[in-house]
Amino acid sequence: MKRSAAKNVDEYLAAVPKPARTTLKTIRAVIRSAVPPETTEAITYGIPTFKYKGSLLAFAAFKNHCSLFPMSLAVIDTFKKELKPFLASKGTIRYPLDKPLPSALVKKLVKARIAEKDRKK
Repeated sequence: MKRSAAKNVDEYLAAVPKPARTTLKTIRAVIRSAVPPETTEAITYGIPTFKYKGSLLAFAAFKNHCSLFPMSLAVIDTFKKELKPFLASKGTIRYPLDKPLPSALVKKLVKARIAEKDRKK
């Protein structure tokens, strides 16, 4: 999928074709429900990124899949059994364009990343 120069997450999502747009909106809502209120959203390296004490995690749509980037090998390792069907590489979790990751799993990843960030600061 060709990335546009979106200025914010809403612009990014508006440029993503369905069904990936719906899938990413679901992932975004799940992440938002699990992050602290001071968490912000930005476009970093051309993709939507949640910021909490630095980059927390990111998500994106590609031609044949969507991805979630937890930005932590330790967190991926912690949940490797649950993530096994989705892992594409060390830092990338892939899922179908038309089917978001399970909400409970996304919330676990978010909470683990927040805990990791809180320990480091």
